[in-house]
Amino acid sequence: MTVFDPWSAEFIAHPYDAYAELREQSPVCRYEPTGQWLISRYEDVSALLRDRRLGRTYTHRFSHEEFGQQAPDPAHEPFHTLNGNGLLDLEAPDHTRIRRLVSKAFTPRMVASLRPTVARLADELVSGLLAEGGGDLIAAVAEPLPVAVIAEMLGVPESDRGLLRPWSAAITGMFELNPTPETARRAVDASVEFSDFLRELIRARRIAPGDDLISALIQAQDEGDALSEQEMISTCVLLLNAGHEATVNTTGNGWWALFRNPGQLALLRSDPTAHLPSAVEELMRYDTPLQMFERWVLEDIEVAGVRIPRGSEVALLFGSANRDPARFTDPDRLDVTRTDNPHITFGAGIHFCLGAPLARLELTESYGALLRRAPRLTLLNEPSWQPGYVIRGLTELLVST
Repeated sequence: MTVFDPWSAEFIAHPYDAYAELREQSPVCRYEPTGQWLISRYEDVSALLRDRRLGRTYTHRFSHEEFGQQAPDPAHEPFHTLNGNGLLDLEAPDHTRIRRLVSKAFTPRMVASLRPTVARLADELVSGLLAEGGGDLIAAVAEPLPVAVIAEMLGVPESDRGLLRPWSAAITGMFELNPTPETARRAVDASVEFSDFLRELIRARRIAPGDDLISALIQAQDEGDALSEQEMISTCVLLLNAGHEATVNTTGNGWWALFRNPGQLALLRSDPTAHLPSAVEELMRYDTPLQMFERWVLEDIEVAGVRIPRGSEVALLFGSANRDPARFTDPDRLDVTRTDNPHITFGAGIHFCLGAPLARLELTESYGALLRRAPRLTLLNEPSWQPGYVIRGLTELLVST
């Protein structure tokens, strides 16, 4: 198991050779440093995402003691309350009820109506990069775009939008493997501050509804059922955290992949309109921003002939599954015209990403604006990776225009 080392800078920079070794030699194996079972093949990962014998939580069926797990530190309660009331970490029947209500507000029509706004914001950010003659593509374009979009959706005043990114970064630090006490402290502080901020925003929208997602969430009802204030707060935070981190890192990782594959970049530049839809899917597959997704085993299961007992935690290796040659032809080759591409970057089953249409819209407009307006975009030096493995992305991507 020395090939899998999620705290190693070398592994984070290029985990794909290690994944290949896992798929071939140990497709289901226990990793002692985290106490998880690593699942690396596409077929198994895809099946387990849909298997209702697994769950994002276990507390809907068992106490911590019954499940053989230690209760969370009471000092972390604000984080767990915030995270535990969001769609990502709920199971039926709460997940079913909340997803149904949120879907009434977060409709395909609402997402489609955002296209002009997303296109305008992307164009403005690329204009800024061009005016400077280049800079850090992540800080100048990749990060500000999804934050601006979700802020517009939620109706966050422009003067407060600078708060969102630091809160998101602090909270998502808890999703990494074996987070430190300092990481937990920052996540708790951010959870309290973000929740208080949204509570005030919700109170204002109850008095004076607007044309924004918070107002729509307040109004969303089904047979008399409505979202609680905590459920609304957790939903808004999840939309920012999940959507923002995925879009930022898919943009940065994707451009780094294109710069390393100049023939594919030239092909994409030759006809962005024709190739962008398949290119966006391929870039999400090729270097997915979410490398690992965890599930609890609620009943004994068997995977590839290996028994995994109830109470275990499986680590579904999305990055490995998306490079599995048993499912993808020549998976280590970037192909922006690839059409047979059932990647699992957005997950599968009941937890399939609710924000997938918005992420695709943001990525299409971001890549499109850069391809059209910066056709000579050039990488200045090889980037470095952030220390996180679960949510994997670059620290910066310096370019000239």
